Amino acid sequence: MPVIGVGLLYQQGYFRQVIDEQGAQQALSPTTIHPNGEWLRLELDLPGYPVWLRVWQVQVGRVKLFLLDSNDLSNLPVHRAITSELYGGGPELRLKQEMVLGIGGWRLLATLGIQPEVCHLNEGHAAFAVLERARSFMQKTGQSFEVALAVTRAGNLFTTHTAVATGFDRFPPALIEKYLGGYAEQKLGMTPHDLLALDRQNPNDTSESFNMAYLAIRGSGAVNGVSRLHAKVSRDLFEPLFLHWPADEVPIGHVTNGFHMPSWESLAANDLWTKACGKECWLRTTETLEHDIRRASDTSLWQLRTNARTSLIEYARERLARQLAVSGEFLSRCDR
Repeated sequence: MPVIGVGLLYQQGYFRQVIDEQGAQQALSPTTIHPNGEWLRLELDLPGYPVWLRVWQVQVGRVKLFLLDSNDLSNLPVHRAITSELYGGGPELRLKQEMVLGIGGWRLLATLGIQPEVCHLNEGHAAFAVLERARSFMQKTGQSFEVALAVTRAGNLFTTHTAVATGFDRFPPALIEKYLGGYAEQKLGMTPHDLLALDRQNPNDTSESFNMAYLAIRGSGAVNGVSRLHAKVSRDLFEPLFLHWPADEVPIGHVTNGFHMPSWESLAANDLWTKACGKECWLRTTETLEHDIRRASDTSLWQLRTNARTSLIEYARERLARQLAVSGEFLSRCDR
C-alpha cells in the first residue's frame, strides 16, 4: 500500500529513564541537533505572529515519514518550543501542537503535491486535518464549508485508541476562539460559534469544551476501535453523539491490532517455533497453527522461559553497572 506518515519532530524526544542512588526515577531529555542545509518550510498563522515549520523526511522501510519541526531560528522562542517535547506543557501548547500536526500536516502534503485518497487520523490529535482538507476543497471548488466537509469526510478514517472519555483532548472555548477564531472566519467562512458547535455534544452549550474526538468523528466517513471489545466500549462512549440510536448500532467498527512476529520474538523462540511449526509458519494461514504449536514440549517451553529470564536479569545488571560507573556511584560503593 502506498502509505505516507506525518508527525512531529520532538527535540527532546522520549525521555531517558535513569535510576538514582535512592532508587528514584530521573527523566533525562536529550536534544536533537539539527544539521545545516536548505529546508522545506511551511508557514502557519498563530495569534500575533506566524510560525515557520521545517520538514524532516525519514525513510522507514519503503514508507516515507515526514516530521514537522518548529525549532526554526525565524520563530519566536515560544514558537520554537512548540515541538520541544511529547506530552509536555499545558492545554495551550497541546493545542498548538495539534494545529501544527493537523493543519500543518495537510498543507505539507499539498506542498509536496501529494493528494491522498484516504487520510487516517490515528487518535484525535490530528483531527484539525479534517478542517484543512475541507478548506483545501473549498479553495479549489468555491463550495461552502458544509459541502466541502460532506464531500471530503468520505476519505477520512478515524481510529480511536482511548477507552475512557477523560482521555480525549479537550480545550476551553476561549482558547479555541483565540487560536482558531480567525481561521474559522477567514478560511472556512464560518463563525467561531459554528466551529465550536461542530465539536460539542450539545452544539448550543457555550460552556462545553471543544472535543477533538468529536471533530474526528464528525469529519470522518468511518470510525473504528482497535479490538472488538474496544469497539463496544467506544460505542458506549460516543453514543451521546448518536441520539436515539441503539447502542449496538452506533457506527463504530473495529480492527484487531496485530504484530510482526519475526520482529518481536527472540532467535531462541524462532528456533523453537520453527521446529514445532515449520519454517515461515507466521506467513501461512492460521488454521493449523494452534495444533502445530502444541508440538513444542513442556520442557522446551520452560527452558525457553528460563533462559529468557536469565538473559533479562543479566542485561539489567550490566546496564545498571554501566550507569553507576558513569555517575561514579560504582566506585564509591566499591570504596565503602
